Amino acid sequence: MALWDRIKDSTRLMQGQLNQKKTELKSGAFRDASMAMCALVAAADGSVDASERQRVASLIATNEVLQNFPADDLRQRFNKYVDQLTADFEFGKVGVMQDIGKTKKKPTEARAVVQIGIIIGGADGNFDANERRVVREVCFALDIPPTEFDV
Repeated sequence: MALWDRIKDSTRLMQGQLNQKKTELKSGAFRDASMAMCALVAAADGSVDASERQRVASLIATNEVLQNFPADDLRQRFNKYVDQLTADFEFGKVGVMQDIGKTKKKPTEARAVVQIGIIIGGADGNFDANERRVVREVCFALDIPPTEFDV
């Protein structure tokens, strides 16, 4: 099986798992952490151009689990996090990781945040080394073994 097919299968499986837990994923902490994770994955290579920002915003708007929240609110939060990361990645990452960390005490939410990051990272068929690295860092911050998600 080609790498692209494995990525697609993995993201489909994760999306299915998230959909099963949709009713549990309605907190403000999950909303913020999810948008922070999306921004972190988008900015993993150090920049986010307009087309990438638009592509990720589109994925956010069409994600079934994230439809628990108003799309405009999610877009604004995502853009705020992207702006923080593109202004100064290392400094912005501190704030982003703090918001992601708010899900640490709720394992279902924490795992869902990681899954959303993987889905966003793999959406273009190339879950690259930078994206894997930031997802791995998030796993460590949330006390989730990265091997659980094969990152």
